[in-house]
Amino acid sequence: MVDLHTQTAANGALPIEIGATRLAELQPGAITWVAPFNGQSAAVSEALKQTHGVGLPAAGASLAKGDVRSIWFGPGQALIWGAVAAPAGAAVADQTDGWVSLDLSGAGAGDVMARLCPVDLRAGSFATGRTARTLVGHMTGSVTRTGQDRFLILLFRSMTGTAIHDFARAMRHVAARRG
Repeated sequence: MVDLHTQTAANGALPIEIGATRLAELQPGAITWVAPFNGQSAAVSEALKQTHGVGLPAAGASLAKGDVRSIWFGPGQALIWGAVAAPAGAAVADQTDGWVSLDLSGAGAGDVMARLCPVDLRAGSFATGRTARTLVGHMTGSVTRTGQDRFLILLFRSMTGTAIHDFARAMRHVAARRG
């Protein structure tokens, strides 16, 4: 009989620490895509608040309560990160196995992201709670500032190896520059 083992997207390749920056894989438990039907946004947002403590975020924003985060994911769309969501009045799809969730933290996190992302992610322009669908290297993903020197990066699971390589290279360059 075959003995199957669960593997995370990074499969033990993370965390890595280079200089003052750390890249780790997060395990949210569940990631649910939610898209309210026409005219249902307010009701869906209220239902999410009642069940998970966070409603639908405004464009370019995220909301968090405990381990659950509601992340803007495009016009009329959100990802509920950290919880299974099934509000009435919305199209819903389980996205848990489609994404890798990366946590980039430390004093060099902003400089690392500046090497990989074409969006101005400096704290003055991209405050805690802001989110963007953007390129990360050559990969399409989502970047959310979760703290002064911390980012949640969501990328397609199939790109995990490439992401680790790209982040490690950027982390080495930032560490060498900071000396």
